[in-house]
Amino acid sequence: HFVSGLEFDLATNLVGQPLVRQQVMKGLRGFLENPNPVKPLVMSFHGSTGTGKTYVSSMLIRYLFQRGLQSPYVHHFSPIVHFPHAEQIEQYKESLKRWIQGNLTNCGRSAFLFDEMDKMHPGLIDVIIPFLGPSWVVYGTNYRKAIFIFISNAGGEQINNVTLALWRARKDREEISLQDLEPAISKAVFENPESDFWKSGIINEHLIDFVVPFLPLKHHHVKQCVVSELIQQGLEVRPDVIQEVADSIPYFPEEEKLFSSTGCKTVASRISFFF
Repeated sequence: HFVSGLEFDLATNLVGQPLVRQQVMKGLRGFLENPNPVKPLVMSFHGSTGTGKTYVSSMLIRYLFQRGLQSPYVHHFSPIVHFPHAEQIEQYKESLKRWIQGNLTNCGRSAFLFDEMDKMHPGLIDVIIPFLGPSWVVYGTNYRKAIFIFISNAGGEQINNVTLALWRARKDREEISLQDLEPAISKAVFENPESDFWKSGIINEHLIDFVVPFLPLKHHHVKQCVVSELIQQGLEVRPDVIQEVADSIPYFPEEEKLFSSTGCKTVASRISFFF
């Protein structure tokens, strides 16, 4: 069954994110096993750059749809690409609504990925809201089997701070729970009047089913990313390359140099210097 395939893939290939694995599997398993879900599955991925948010969402999609991100039932938005001009917001709202509606009419089991939610205009988030709730039919479409994934760096800094504080308190990464992180994410993203998430009212409605925090990655995680990347590119796995690539990435905080500032994001481009 593909759910166990996904679980195995996450366990083997997703570096340093025990909590993500747990939350994503819990969300998906419950949702897919339910023949009549009350509402679409809505997951919100939070964390700083290079910690695996896009990686996990595309892995998920690969298991759910035969052609992965190329599937006609998978829809990917990025505000900077799709909604670049603030003055055209009314037009964008109309077309986004029609678009989601049209695609759900075609296939109720569609997936919608929204990148950089922190840069999404609150007006556009408002358009998405009616599709996320438990009402039976929106605009004449039954849409409760859809999956929505919101991806944002919002809350990343708070997640990093909490993870650092827990590390200083000698708490093991594997022991970090959602309860440790949720208040910080809430404060930053959902209760922050500066945040567009907050302005949009998505929170008062309790429409997000799973908040998925991505932790900052340590030096040994980056080394794992280097290894995977070498294997993927069909290159020799050389210990000197692994070490040098991992060392060439900036780490924070200043004193401990504990977490990679860019996660695994720049690993691929750095490898090319060695071959």
